[in-house]
Amino acid sequence: MRHDPPWYAFCNVYNYSSYKYRDVDPGSLQQRTALALKVKMATKPGILTEWPWAWLGDFKYLVVAPWAIHETYSFMVKDKNERDLSHFLIFPYLLFRMLHNQIWITLSRYRTAKGNKRIVDKTIEFEQVDRERNWDDQIILNGLLIYIGSMYVEQGQHLPWWRTNGVILTILLHTGPVEFIYYWLHRALHHHFLYTRYHSHHHSSIVTEPITSVIHPFAEHIAYFVLFSIPILVTVLTGTASILSFAGYITYIDFMNNMGHCNFELIPKSLFSMFPILKYFIYTPSYHSLHHTQFRTNYCLFMPLYDYIYGTMDKSSDTLYETSLERKEETPDVVYLTHLTTPESIYYLRLGFAYLASEPHKSKWYLRLMWPVTLWSMMIARIYGRSFIVERNIFNSLKLQTWAIPTYTVQYYMQWQRESINKMIQDAITEAEEKGIKVLSLGLLNQEERLNGSGDLFVRNHPGLKVKLVDGSSLAVAVVVNSIPKGTTQVVLRGDLSKVAYAIALALCQHGIQVFTLREDDYQNLKARLGNEAAKNLVISKINVPKVWLVGDGLKEDEQLKAPKETTFVPFSQFPPKKVRRDCFYAYTPAMLAPKNLENVDSCENWLPRRVMSAWRIAGILHAMREWNVHEYGNMMFDTDKIWQASIEHGFRPLSYESKP
Repeated sequence: MRHDPPWYAFCNVYNYSSYKYRDVDPGSLQQRTALALKVKMATKPGILTEWPWAWLGDFKYLVVAPWAIHETYSFMVKDKNERDLSHFLIFPYLLFRMLHNQIWITLSRYRTAKGNKRIVDKTIEFEQVDRERNWDDQIILNGLLIYIGSMYVEQGQHLPWWRTNGVILTILLHTGPVEFIYYWLHRALHHHFLYTRYHSHHHSSIVTEPITSVIHPFAEHIAYFVLFSIPILVTVLTGTASILSFAGYITYIDFMNNMGHCNFELIPKSLFSMFPILKYFIYTPSYHSLHHTQFRTNYCLFMPLYDYIYGTMDKSSDTLYETSLERKEETPDVVYLTHLTTPESIYYLRLGFAYLASEPHKSKWYLRLMWPVTLWSMMIARIYGRSFIVERNIFNSLKLQTWAIPTYTVQYYMQWQRESINKMIQDAITEAEEKGIKVLSLGLLNQEERLNGSGDLFVRNHPGLKVKLVDGSSLAVAVVVNSIPKGTTQVVLRGDLSKVAYAIALALCQHGIQVFTLREDDYQNLKARLGNEAAKNLVISKINVPKVWLVGDGLKEDEQLKAPKETTFVPFSQFPPKKVRRDCFYAYTPAMLAPKNLENVDSCENWLPRRVMSAWRIAGILHAMREWNVHEYGNMMFDTDKIWQASIEHGFRPLSYESKP
């Protein structure tokens, strides 16, 4: 049941362009007129909405650098008795806060993809990821203000590790003044004047993620910092402050903020059964989620006490809490089984860094500095040894999921690794079979011919397999054939010959397009597979080479250098060739642009642009949409014209070429 007030839904359509119009109920003409006015007002942000270091972009961390360097240097050169540990620990604690938030992001995205105990079903899109990318700005702000305060407030220097009276005072001050003042500040922020200029930015996210909690304009964060500083300043001025009281209080705020916006319920019902009074002092994720859908209820910070006192508690809070706890894990219709590519690719997963996942994969220099974390993730992947859920999507009535197995590209080329990889793939297929999943498509090298014969190994081992196995080769062929520039009469076929390569050569030769090869062994292999009639359009030559090259794996850099100027390279492989020519064009690996009704798309698939999906992934979706009751594996191929037409009918669109590198 939808509870959103009509005018609120309309306002959020403006602020969050991916919010679906079918959920909007604009109401009467008077309501729509009022809504239009509110939306117009929202285009006039208040003063101090922008962060002062926004112009620095990714270099914004330089703002903290002078303070961190100064305190670190001072700690290292001063005598033992003069060193101030509380100052030195500020920067490491800022890094800890970032790690803490990232753990919540990963956990939330994993749990909401699985579906069990999920609260809100609406989807997240790229607009929200972009808007929430600056979640670390508030950590930089807090760090700067703490550095300044600790240097100029004498009582804030040389703090001890622990003072019990300070911890107790911090708890009392938060429970009383902080929670009370926040409640009324929050209600004020929902007044039309402040909401349209400031707080609407936070409420643009209907479906919250942990870091949604800190997505506010700069001025709003200043107000929050002043409020949350009450316990810190009081304990400093009374001489009861300690390192752990500071760190513990800020960690508590981060923890509760992240929990309240994580979009899955994790507070056990038994806790409230044993201690009923806790419902007044601990909010739940479902409790706060109602504030983002109901708008004028559940204003509390972390303690629902004041919502109960002032009558702003949503009446459906208890019901939503119980139904969220009872919600089971979601069973998809289609699974796309992929794998990690490089050790650093873990950061580009949707479960990794959200902003990296929302962009095509490109090497980042700073990821090399994280090699200890990378090494740790590799060890965990090795120990875990089974597929895990990465992403969920919705396409019309189909529920889609992406699973990944914890293996890297290099492992697929190691003979001694193949058995263990096939076992992980087999386990994923078995799990899909047990769950009643309709289609499982094999992505990247999970359907490599030398590994398992494009899935033939699994179908032979399980002849009664109900889940339909799809290797996506037919659609990959169709995409490549339809990516060739119009009017092309000759192409070059290079790289390792594969099932897809043979099918492409056959399709082109049958359509009267000459296929050039540069090597005798490739020519003979193709001729043997194509048949006499099609082989008439097969040519072996190293002179007058065409400017359209269809390339697969194994294309070497020196071979690219032999291509004529302004050659167009069209990959038919899972992985793109390395771009070594600045005077040539490179097409994407076989892929298509996803239709608008493919929802919950907030990450890129490897190196592909936003909302672009690989042919192998799309093939599984089409298989389920058309209810084709057959496998696609081994040497089996569908009619490429038929599957191409099916992709077009379901809204997938071909891509244009990439620009020059």
